Amino acid sequence: MTIDGILRAQARTRPDALAIVDASGGAGRERRLTFAELEREVAAAAAWLEAEGMTKGHAALVFVPMSADLYVALLAMFRLGVVALFLDPSAGRKHLEQCCARWAPDALVAIPRAHWLRVVSGALRRIPLKVAVGGWALGARRWLGAASEKDATPVVIADGDPALVTFTSGSTGVPKGTVRTHGFLVAQHAVLAPGIALEAGEVDLATLPIFTLANLASGVTTVIPEADLRRPGAVEGGGVFEQIERFGVTRITASPAFFERLIAHGCETGKRLPQLTKLHTGGAPVFPRVLDGLAQLAPRARVVAVYGSTEAEPIAHVAAEELSDDDRAAMRAGHGLPAGEPVPEVRLVVLRDRWGEPRGRMTAAELAAERVTAGEPGEIVVAGAHVLKGYLGGVGDAETKFSVEGEVWHRTGDAGRLDVCGRLWLLGRCAARITDARGTLYPFGVECVAMTFFEVRRAAAIAHAGRRVLVVEADASGGLAERLGAATAWAAIDEVRCVAALPVDKRHNAKIDYPALRRMLGG
Repeated sequence: MTIDGILRAQARTRPDALAIVDASGGAGRERRLTFAELEREVAAAAAWLEAEGMTKGHAALVFVPMSADLYVALLAMFRLGVVALFLDPSAGRKHLEQCCARWAPDALVAIPRAHWLRVVSGALRRIPLKVAVGGWALGARRWLGAASEKDATPVVIADGDPALVTFTSGSTGVPKGTVRTHGFLVAQHAVLAPGIALEAGEVDLATLPIFTLANLASGVTTVIPEADLRRPGAVEGGGVFEQIERFGVTRITASPAFFERLIAHGCETGKRLPQLTKLHTGGAPVFPRVLDGLAQLAPRARVVAVYGSTEAEPIAHVAAEELSDDDRAAMRAGHGLPAGEPVPEVRLVVLRDRWGEPRGRMTAAELAAERVTAGEPGEIVVAGAHVLKGYLGGVGDAETKFSVEGEVWHRTGDAGRLDVCGRLWLLGRCAARITDARGTLYPFGVECVAMTFFEVRRAAAIAHAGRRVLVVEADASGGLAERLGAATAWAAIDEVRCVAALPVDKRHNAKIDYPALRRMLGG
């Protein structure tokens, strides 16, 4: 079974149910597709792409934002066995050229604005087939995917056939390609659907592309909002509120930064969202204030923090109501951030923190010897059917993969501990740990404490110029630095510094960008 096969089954069993409501075009424009209509458009798009010369094994570089067009094109590619390539064009021309060199695209499927990248990129100009989606672009075929009245030639898709590839910048500067096969996508869906409690008939406000595939495969209606999802921390809360009410949204999966915008709007206006029943947030640290804010904003909703990564989604989750007073006291004492119990489909262990050293092959006995005891911090590693086994060409495998008697394990790069109940507590990135003459300090322990102060918007603990520094995004008035210093005395912080804004990642607008912070501090 493939994701395409699962979606075809949804079209047969729920033909008249809404699959996608696309409001991303703005100006009040909406595009609605039932599961049957989505199936017809995907079939037509596959036939059109085939007529343009795209066949199994070819690859298409995709620059299309979240929209109905994106999913019609993507699902058509899955049906043909065409590999969809994704990268971040804002990473620069060098990154783009390197990615195209690692997996040469046979087609460029992009919105008109993205076609301007061909002016500066020789790699894009060399792509044989250029397709403009949603408009016109010089030298490109206009997307007519839904206009074909033919059927594509049936293609046999194997579990091991690549479905989509996403490129990120590797630690060495060489792009790291995450290859998801058709079998991997099915395995991931099998874990995601129960993990975030997807139920047919629900209406989900979609903010993260991979979750839309899980929605469609589960019979859940996906609402793509009118919002700049590239900058979740800057969305206009009032507009999202209006769309939630207008489209009858019952659930949302989004980054903490996106939810913070909704919480802020709710606090400013006194509005609530009682129609929401499920809220899942992740992709960045989820501090209790976000869970508490969501519980107030949507009093009928089950609020859940999900821990996972590109290579393994999900890994663990914890519901807001599961956090006890003792858990909150432990956070204030520097024990870290609770992530909950690992999902049943993943094998998770915490090993001695050797981040930065390759692990290679291990026996089961050697793995057991490397495990730390309950409560002891270490490096989080995982294995399972929905855990990525390797990267394109092996680039990145040496630092993030190792094998135990033939089974591939993934090193998340995160530090954490398992408590005596088997619950996972996060301590931050292994690479961000502070090691000095006073011992080892992990950032989340300190940052969790700082985030209990309502004045603090973000926090980062970092080693700078031989000193332990807590940097907070906050106004320094009211003796905040002194109060934070007293609350984190156990961590022997040398300096508390208040700044106007802390640098965060581009994707979720929520993870601290530690290299950028070091540059900002002048080191």
